Amino acid sequence: MRALIFDRPAPDAGATRVGELATPEPGPGELTIDVKAAGVNFIDVMARRGDPGYADGWPFVPGLEVAGTVRALGPGVEGPAVGAAVAAFTRTGGLAEVASVRAELVVQIPDGLSFEQAAVAPGTLTTAALLVGQAGRLRAGETLLVQSAAGGVGHAVASWARLNGVGLLIGTVGSAGRVAAAEKAGYDAALVRDDGLAERVRELTSGRGVDVVLDSQGTDLVESDLDLLASGGRVVLYGNAGGTPLAQLPAAGRLYAGNASIAGFSISRLSTTAPEIVGDALRDVLGLAAAGRLVLELTTINGLAAAAEAQQALAEGRGAGKYVVRL
Repeated sequence: MRALIFDRPAPDAGATRVGELATPEPGPGELTIDVKAAGVNFIDVMARRGDPGYADGWPFVPGLEVAGTVRALGPGVEGPAVGAAVAAFTRTGGLAEVASVRAELVVQIPDGLSFEQAAVAPGTLTTAALLVGQAGRLRAGETLLVQSAAGGVGHAVASWARLNGVGLLIGTVGSAGRVAAAEKAGYDAALVRDDGLAERVRELTSGRGVDVVLDSQGTDLVESDLDLLASGGRVVLYGNAGGTPLAQLPAAGRLYAGNASIAGFSISRLSTTAPEIVGDALRDVLGLAAAGRLVLELTTINGLAAAAEAQQALAEGRGAGKYVVRL
């Protein structure tokens, strides 16, 4: 089969190629999927850079979300049937013609969704759903601030937060050139992360602060995240987009003072330790998307080779929204 391959850690697409690999066979509790569409995510960039914990060896095939048809069932797997249209969280290996995945992470695609639309659900939309609900515990009417609001997950969080009754929705971006993308995604305010951020947030919240911060920047912004919180607020860390070494979290006294909490979230880790949670969330997301209640704009690109440029666009901060590869 053909797959997108990272041969070694690299800051750009210089070590990325499309090549031939052995077609995977499903093991116990697994099934294989003939991939029709696959999502491109910033986690691909983190794996390509060689950030610890993202690529388990070289050469490496990235790709954490796919849609396609069931190719074969492994021992102990009773369905979905061969040929059924499904979406799946693959964790790795999704940017290939055939992907192997745990059966608990596979959900049939409801009528009315294309493969391209369904390919956005397993990683991007499901991550958003679990961040807002399980990790962030957002309640109706609360204020949510999302660091890195212009990317695919940032767009998906905006859609999911609206569905769940968010009060005020604030997004931050790294440069003024990305403000429009965050505003288009539905944020009430899109702010550049600079020295004036805290003051602007205080103005928008009448001095109260925000209830939940979702932060994909590792630990770089934790102190400022806590400064932005209202009493009883929650910070959820979910990734390390900058790739810098993770620092120690603030001392407990800092949390006691604000009745604040800091949580961590990794959908990849959750898919290993509690795959049924990810599968159930994916099923909910697909149902809502099929009903027209969840919308995420996507850019479709053709062929595995095109994924390398999309990944580079994300790495350089040029990409906004969501890229999906049609195979």
